[in-house]
Amino acid sequence: MARETTKVSLRLPSIFLLLTLAVLLLFSSSTLFFPPASSKTSPPLRRHSNHFCSNRAADLTRGFWTHDSRYKNHSRPLYDASCSFHRNAWNCLRNARKNMEAINAWVWIPEGCGGLPLPRIDPAAFLDAMRGRRIGFVGDSLNENFVVAFLCALGSADSGARKWKRKGAWRGGYFPKFDFTVAYHRAVLLAKYTWQPVEQLDLPNKDGLKGFYKVDVDIPADDWANISQFYDVLVFNTGHWWGLDKFPKETPLVFYKGGKPIVPPLEILNGLELVLRSMVSYINREIPIKVVKIWRTQSPRHFYGGGWNQNGSCLFTEPLKLEELDSWFDPRNKGVNKEAREVNFCIERAIKGTDIQLLNLTHLSEFRSDAHPAVWLGKKDAVTIWGQDCMHWCLPGLPDTWVDILAAQILYSLEAG
Repeated sequence: MARETTKVSLRLPSIFLLLTLAVLLLFSSSTLFFPPASSKTSPPLRRHSNHFCSNRAADLTRGFWTHDSRYKNHSRPLYDASCSFHRNAWNCLRNARKNMEAINAWVWIPEGCGGLPLPRIDPAAFLDAMRGRRIGFVGDSLNENFVVAFLCALGSADSGARKWKRKGAWRGGYFPKFDFTVAYHRAVLLAKYTWQPVEQLDLPNKDGLKGFYKVDVDIPADDWANISQFYDVLVFNTGHWWGLDKFPKETPLVFYKGGKPIVPPLEILNGLELVLRSMVSYINREIPIKVVKIWRTQSPRHFYGGGWNQNGSCLFTEPLKLEELDSWFDPRNKGVNKEAREVNFCIERAIKGTDIQLLNLTHLSEFRSDAHPAVWLGKKDAVTIWGQDCMHWCLPGLPDTWVDILAAQILYSLEAG
């Protein structure tokens, strides 16, 4: 009997050890087969050696343009006039814009690439890495210009790519081979704004007013108010509509907060600052932290001799030189193109201290006075009605360089988690 008791006592530690191992194995198996509820729902990023010479966007957006013939193959466009995502006025090949070969011969040399050109996007590798994901652009027509370049570049790697539309997405594309979506939400002020008859304005002086646009600084525009759970990457912009050329004194912007007019009334740039702060606050509150959030800085205009509605022109054949940029864009010179840097100051202040990444495409774009559609707009009377287009960009053209930089930033941000 004593011997049997001894055997049992000797077996007890072994039994406890086996039970402990069994519990541990069961727990580890449950985490393998039943992931925690808080785990990411997006598919894992398919890693590729993306050959980008720097992981910091700032290193890719500072540099210079070169016309070096050694990089001729590097600058060849990924698409042509037949891209199904083209918008007519920007399809400069189809509109027979002069100097298109020269426009696309310039190559960007970033500071972060050791004297080598900016690596081009590899559309097939990018799509494969982004399989099952969605990218959304929110803002004005300059973000649409960006989207079209992005879609056309990616379309070169998926012959089944097709136009895509969902309620609230004004324009987009779907790549079925990769289950990947890119879409654009038009929201020119980002905040909600609506036309109001002059009788609705509760101000003592209404002389000369035909009506006004009520801007609710604390309410996002309907076009993007309900997209917080849909995208893995969001790219924002605004700025080009924040001027007296769009909202003259006869039909001004009037700013409201909490449903009530702000008193005293705000000047347009002060209104922009308040809207930016409100929209950044909304993004931080409503967009999940796992979503990559990027704010693109201003795309500069190149009007010479007046604005778009004052016979301004941009019939240039070469980019500007570095020493010319301040004379064109420094706000202290009060020129017609000063708004890009003015708006950038507001953007940088608004997103400081948040997880929204700044994508500064302004500097590299300031050089390219040669790359706008100008008078080649695809419609006979377009210039007579709207003037030269010295704001948007020819496609293929400068926005393809934006695409190369954005692709690098997106891949790095998703891999970094």
